[in-house]
Amino acid sequence: MKIDRLLGILTILLQNDRVTAPYLAEKFEVTRRTIGRDIDTLCQSGIPIITYQGSGGGISIAEGFKIDKSILTADELLGIIAGLKGLGSVSDRCYIEKTLNKLSANKDMILSLREPIVIDLASHYKGSLTEKIELIKQAIHDHRLIEFDYYYEKGITHRCIEPYFIIFQWTAWYIFGFCQERKDWRLFKMMRLWDLHICDETYIPREIPPEKRDFNDHLPDDKKLVALFDPSVRYQLIETYGLHCYTETKEGLLRLEVGYTNMDFTISWILGFGDKVRVIEPVDMAEHIKRIAVNILEQYK
Repeated sequence: MKIDRLLGILTILLQNDRVTAPYLAEKFEVTRRTIGRDIDTLCQSGIPIITYQGSGGGISIAEGFKIDKSILTADELLGIIAGLKGLGSVSDRCYIEKTLNKLSANKDMILSLREPIVIDLASHYKGSLTEKIELIKQAIHDHRLIEFDYYYEKGITHRCIEPYFIIFQWTAWYIFGFCQERKDWRLFKMMRLWDLHICDETYIPREIPPEKRDFNDHLPDDKKLVALFDPSVRYQLIETYGLHCYTETKEGLLRLEVGYTNMDFTISWILGFGDKVRVIEPVDMAEHIKRIAVNILEQYK
């Protein structure tokens, strides 16, 4: 798109004292004549661009122009690049690379802006996840309904929703929208969502209530877990809940008291510790784990 190219040319001119028309033409995959027209457009918009002829010539922004040639600091560019690379792990890398090229106008800049942070937002199902994200982005842009099969603790259900946001939170991807069946705002985990289709039917965007915009409220941890862990799994508790998440008992055990949302998910997490943990509260969770342990024993008799 022309506007993208104009912004790209302006970014390069701000980062360099002088560049050539052939360089810009090659970078943006257009003709030198097109670059000439783009330069005229930028001049007409009030940006004083000067062209120099002959050996050592090129294109530059007039000295003393009030735009700060360091609109973005190195640290700000590093943050943008890290974010773009993270998005590239679950999205179309083509436009990500083009944007990175616009921000890093030459090889020296690219080398100096190598981001030491690597963000990979994908999962083992990167292919299907990327496809879902692209479909949902298109549906949000076109204000079209989406429908899908959704797997949850009670089985499988078919839902049709008005999509509004794609969210990465709590180490997973979610789609937030208005559910046609429940007549309410809902959050759906992307990897439980399959057989996704964009519907022909469109929707008029609704005003999202302020209380619904706090996505943490969709997964409240208002239930309390109290459990005793063996010191050998200390690192796993710290990995999940932080350095000071537990207290030590006189017996040397690690006492963890945290809130949780879903009992089945929490039980699965507890079982991952094997015999290195004992649940104190809630009592019904402890009883449930005992029944599971008995059934597991039966499986191996």
